[in-house]
Amino acid sequence: MLIDGYDTLLLDLDGVVYLGPRAVRGAAEALEEAGRRGVRLAYVTNNASRTPAAIAAHLRELRVPAERDDVVTSAQAAARVVAERVPAGAKVLVVGGAGLRMAVRGQGLRPVTAAAEGPAAVVQGMWAGLSYGLLAEGALAVRQGALFVAANRDSTMPTGRGEVPGNGAMSRVIASATGVEPLYAGKPDPPLHRESMIRTGARRPLVVGDRLDTDIEGARNAGVDGLLVLTGVAKPLDMLTAPPHQRPTYVAEDLSGLLAPYPEVRDGACGGWRARWVEGTLRLDGDGSRIDGLRAACDAAWAAAGDSPAEEDAVKPVLGRIG
Repeated sequence: MLIDGYDTLLLDLDGVVYLGPRAVRGAAEALEEAGRRGVRLAYVTNNASRTPAAIAAHLRELRVPAERDDVVTSAQAAARVVAERVPAGAKVLVVGGAGLRMAVRGQGLRPVTAAAEGPAAVVQGMWAGLSYGLLAEGALAVRQGALFVAANRDSTMPTGRGEVPGNGAMSRVIASATGVEPLYAGKPDPPLHRESMIRTGARRPLVVGDRLDTDIEGARNAGVDGLLVLTGVAKPLDMLTAPPHQRPTYVAEDLSGLLAPYPEVRDGACGGWRARWVEGTLRLDGDGSRIDGLRAACDAAWAAAGDSPAEEDAVKPVLGRIG
């Protein structure tokens, strides 16, 4: 089985374990079985607004095995980034919600809300209650020399109504007003996966995600293997045209792929499929499962593209075979 080579799964949430209010079909069962086989489960999220306890409670409502200590957030990673750079017990201006304040306290630091209190650092995370006043206090503190750390660089975040501005967009307010770029803690930057490995004691972790630009790029930045599942954001065309720093080690339809042997993929062949280039266009011949076809096509596309993304028009012909 794919998981046999790993001791810990570092799992993204939305698009991997659940889709909004509902669990991804088969996710709970796959994760229960992985846990029974002795693999540690850790849920790693760029969400800095909710506490680990609240996230774990939501997961249990979906029948996904989770306790508070199984959840690692970008707020926790950001708090550690701050704690490693300021004196113990220092004041930190928190431009964010309860999850971020709790993480700052967890590092022995003192959350404050005003620049006049002389904070050593400003840490920012997405929060629905974020106000102009709090952003202004953060900007004032950064102008006074405070360290500036942002939980993540996500420009947008998904909601039931569509994508709305994320923390990366909001952090530009302080960055633009001060000319100071923040240190980022969340995926794809290394601190969040580093935090996950510290908290879980992982020696052979596997990152599992649905986004190439956060989960998989983050895995590569951390120097660990990554599994891309097709239950969320990334689609086959995204996979075929992925640049080198966003190419996963493995690809599966969903989390059930963790519990199956991973097939050999070599020279554009996988299962009953063979991908090859004909006059500058990628072709896919054979038959079998959709996912094996995608694996074969990606292998051929990436080999030919080398250090650059493959051209969309050149790889699109295979989509008719694999969807």
